[in-house]
Amino acid sequence: MLKLFYGAGACSLASHITLEEIGKPYETYSVAMAKGEHKSPEYLKMNPRGKVPTLQIDNEFLVENIAIQDYLVKSSPEANLAPKEPLGEARWISVNAWLSNTVHPAFGRWNRPGNITADEAAHPAIKEAGKKAFWDCLTEIDGMLAGGQWVHGAQYTTSDAYVMVFYGWGLRIPELNLKELKNYTAHKDRMLQRPAVKTVLEREGSALLKT
Repeated sequence: MLKLFYGAGACSLASHITLEEIGKPYETYSVAMAKGEHKSPEYLKMNPRGKVPTLQIDNEFLVENIAIQDYLVKSSPEANLAPKEPLGEARWISVNAWLSNTVHPAFGRWNRPGNITADEAAHPAIKEAGKKAFWDCLTEIDGMLAGGQWVHGAQYTTSDAYVMVFYGWGLRIPELNLKELKNYTAHKDRMLQRPAVKTVLEREGSALLKT
């Protein structure tokens, strides 16, 4: 039995949606991050990085969205959640790596400037730079979706679940008008029509359901 440890509204949404999409039985545990549960000794035994998501596979633990999504895709090929030909698969990995390594940290600079420096005088500039970098990333995602239904064209993949995370995070920054991103907003609306996505968003109490 698979068990996903996730944080409501966190980047673990990407793995959460992917797990629901494959259609196999699984369990979930909502990690109370606001209470510091992700830093508890019990959780750190599973994920020493103190982050979400963590996927329990029998008695083993797998961390990081990219790895978890890759495992789910390859262990459930019938779900068809990634391109199968070499170049398409490489592009899928490339997009997911960029989402993890560039888009996520850009938002982090706005959301938690204290992780960059303890100097509070520097926080406003870090937040502003983070907001700009994050908006640039969202604009790039909007461009990826131009003329196509999904991130990788006609095929729905785990990348679509991953970009859903950042649309939701964009809603938290009052100065950003995500409606300007026509392709990305249309993608969000298509995602909301998918039963697996709706199930997960309802479980997490996501603000995306109100958009």
